[in-house]
Amino acid sequence: MAEPQPPEVQEGADAPDVLPANAEDRKAAQAMSSLDAKPDEDAAPKKEMDMKALNDAMKNLGAAQEPKASATAGSKKEEAPKKLVKVDQADVTLLAEHLDMSKPKATELLRAHDADAVKAMTAWVTAAV
Repeated sequence: MAEPQPPEVQEGADAPDVLPANAEDRKAAQAMSSLDAKPDEDAAPKKEMDMKALNDAMKNLGAAQEPKASATAGSKKEEAPKKLVKVDQADVTLLAEHLDMSKPKATELLRAHDADAVKAMTAWVTAAV
């Protein structure tokens, strides 16, 4: 059997709006009530706010990446430019087979050692130890 209700309580009515005591609970309650709102209510102000937040985030993102980009560019300037060295295909195959590496890696190793297979193999073996 149901308990008797006070006269001010109506069956099927929503609970009275009581604001929570702390700010965190108030924010959560506001977020929950915004979920119940109709989609066309307050759509324009929210969209403007979202666009403003997006623009601010993009500006901050761009500003945060600028020092990194300049640092990366500085480190690339310190690297020596790659030499244009003609590499013999037989040497590439030799290094690829004997040092168990891919042909592009063997080509890069040969270019780094002026297309000298002996220097490239010596450097690979000494670096591996």
